[in-house]
Amino acid sequence: MAGRVERANSASRLGTPLPLVGSYLSKWGLPVIIGIGIIFPHVAGNYWIDVAVFWGIYVLLGLSLNIIVGEVGLFNMGHSAFFAIGAYTTAILSERFGVSLWLLLPLSGLAAGVAGYILAKPIIHLRGDYLLIVTIGLNEIIRITLLNNPLGLTGGPNGIIMLDQFRIFGHAIERPMDFYYLVWAFVAITVFVLIRIQRSRIGRCWNYVREDEIAAQAMGIDTRWAKLIAFTLGAAIAGATGTVFAAKLVVISPESFTFMESVILFCIVILGGMGSIPGVILGSAGMMVLPELLRNFAQFRMLFFGLALVLMMIFRPQGLWPSRRWTTILREGEGE
Repeated sequence: MAGRVERANSASRLGTPLPLVGSYLSKWGLPVIIGIGIIFPHVAGNYWIDVAVFWGIYVLLGLSLNIIVGEVGLFNMGHSAFFAIGAYTTAILSERFGVSLWLLLPLSGLAAGVAGYILAKPIIHLRGDYLLIVTIGLNEIIRITLLNNPLGLTGGPNGIIMLDQFRIFGHAIERPMDFYYLVWAFVAITVFVLIRIQRSRIGRCWNYVREDEIAAQAMGIDTRWAKLIAFTLGAAIAGATGTVFAAKLVVISPESFTFMESVILFCIVILGGMGSIPGVILGSAGMMVLPELLRNFAQFRMLFFGLALVLMMIFRPQGLWPSRRWTTILREGEGE
């Protein structure tokens, strides 16, 4: 047991990020990237600006799933269900009651977070494949419920048309360029908050649970509560992202929240590197931007993704941009 506790302690120390910016980018790297990001919509066409908008949306979704999969080690393949709850909460309250999108942003996050807590509480003790299968089932239950148009709220397969937009000082966020800046501002805020959480006590608890749950329990950590917090927070961020998605897409239907969406989100986390925030950004680019560059081979999209996952598992299991702790742990495993 002492050995397990020491390994968990080591993992937690490895999981503690370096200073806020320096842990991910060099002194000049971040300003250059921000500068390019600011200039990009002024030199790109509307099509590529829209691609960058959806890239940002999937970065937010990937970050939300990374809390569950990467930080605490829970296999969740039903994450698009919480994305759907947030989007439909926004569409219903906006169209039926005229609620402002700025108010719906936290409300949708709250609705998805509460749903995540309620759904996770009876299954949080499951591990590995068992949890994976249950979350797939939850994803399908939510999707089929939306298709069945309960109480006439969801519009069935036709979905809901949402005409409201975000407004800043009376200015509607409608143009692709405006939406681009809005989405990436949300990404920046989310990244900042998540880095702070990684450095906090709960972030270290997640690392303990991820590396050795038994050792974490021996150290006095309430592992069930730690996992519930991760699941709830991940669901809440996905739900809030649903508001942004609904405002951008206008038409919200169950087709946007299929099991394949959950697969894509899972691939983003795995390809980028579990527990790695910049890895999620890079993985999202691979899943959302790269296919647009290879549109002539669109029919082979899933084949490429499957092959990429297999190759990653064989040659680079830590992901494209792994967190420091995963690189060290994998090297220690090879040494043994």
